[in-house]
Amino acid sequence: MTRSDDTGKLILRLVLGILILLHGISKLKGGVGFVSGLLASHGLPAMLAYAVYIGEVIAPALIIIGFFTRPAAWVIAINMLFAFYLVHTGDLGALNKQGGWALELQGMFLGAAIALGFLGAGGFSLGGRTGRFN
Repeated sequence: MTRSDDTGKLILRLVLGILILLHGISKLKGGVGFVSGLLASHGLPAMLAYAVYIGEVIAPALIIIGFFTRPAAWVIAINMLFAFYLVHTGDLGALNKQGGWALELQGMFLGAAIALGFLGAGGFSLGGRTGRFN
């Protein structure tokens, strides 16, 4: 493992963690009523909406500091799959006005989370390069 590998992982962790955490902060301020309604409209228990705090607040915070990075990344990946299912199913095959995928941001979040799930945190992390879950 080289220093540049660790730097790349740090950048990936910070970008994914900060961008997802901003969504979580919005939910902390405004509540999870929107998510609760979506879950109920799909026949799922509305109480599951509170799990969004795990996927959008706790998991990104862990990723930012590099502690339990792999499990946190998989939590974000699952969170993104739920977002695709609950909100974006109709746009899966859609393109935007510029010709790109309409869900490219969500796709990048999912891809980055999966990558971190496999790569781990790297050396510039609280858990360190050899941390059990990093």
